[in-house]
Amino acid sequence: MKSRMKYIDVTEPGPPENLKVAEGPVPEIGSEEVLLRVHATALNRADTYQRQGQYPPPEGASEILGLEAAGTIEAVGSAVSSWERGAEVMALLSGGGYAEYVAVDAGLLMPKPEGLSFAEAAAIPEVFLTAYQALYWLASLEEAQHVLIHAGASGVGTAATQLVTQAGAVPHVTASAGKHTLCLQLGAETAIDYEKEDFSERIRQVTNDRGADIIVDFVGASYAEKNSRALALDGTWVVLALMGGATVEQFPLGRLFRKRGTIVTSTLRSRSISYKRALVQDFIDTHLQFFDDGRLAPVIDNIMNFSDVQAAHERMEANKNAGKIVLTLQ
Repeated sequence: MKSRMKYIDVTEPGPPENLKVAEGPVPEIGSEEVLLRVHATALNRADTYQRQGQYPPPEGASEILGLEAAGTIEAVGSAVSSWERGAEVMALLSGGGYAEYVAVDAGLLMPKPEGLSFAEAAAIPEVFLTAYQALYWLASLEEAQHVLIHAGASGVGTAATQLVTQAGAVPHVTASAGKHTLCLQLGAETAIDYEKEDFSERIRQVTNDRGADIIVDFVGASYAEKNSRALALDGTWVVLALMGGATVEQFPLGRLFRKRGTIVTSTLRSRSISYKRALVQDFIDTHLQFFDDGRLAPVIDNIMNFSDVQAAHERMEANKNAGKIVLTLQ
């Protein structure tokens, strides 16, 4: 087995130009970990924040970027009995995906669906598990509910739309006009142009003034007032990111109170290993089979070479992608 590997290094916090291919040691694995030979990894918005120095990895996690990957198991720890060398898997990571090898807790692995390539499988773990956690674990998604999904053409947005549809609920999304066709193809009942439309008014219209039972929000402060208008009675508003700021100067607490609304905030990356193991197992038990029969599918915007990581980050930061940007190593 190789002792050295290639990885993407952030030479210093800043623009995509600071991402460089470098060489370093292959990570050592603990007794409950496996060594994954990475065939493909995928970009997440968090990667761009970490590159800028705004989102450091959790304590003990790899400093290398990358929150998901797919590949083959190269070695297994002494306490691992559930996986064998050579198995084709996809993995949820706290970091380390932008490399030829990454150490992964064995409980954060999922078998790669047979019908998918490694590039397709790499586009599943972070976004589908984030969306699944938001919808089921945090908001208790039920059949026939109306769900408003912001950033509907993003990785998590496209995953959430499919999960809502699969549950027999009704997804509505916000996205720029050029991405509406994709969102509607994935099952969205309504696609709202956030640049030209008031999504709070539109969601009230299309739900006969009911509003959204669940809001999946990546924007934060700048959407707070409209989200409070869009929320249904007893609704749950799940905030997963703060792309539109973290501080709301005048928060409409009275409106939220009258609606008996719930606000939940969450990041998956910083959760405990035990929490993430349970989430992964729950997803395997309930939804992984749907990738085999086509009811769920990763949405790929672009597949690029590992060495083109700068261009990949530039594309994401320009909001040009609809779905996942994947980097291939093999």
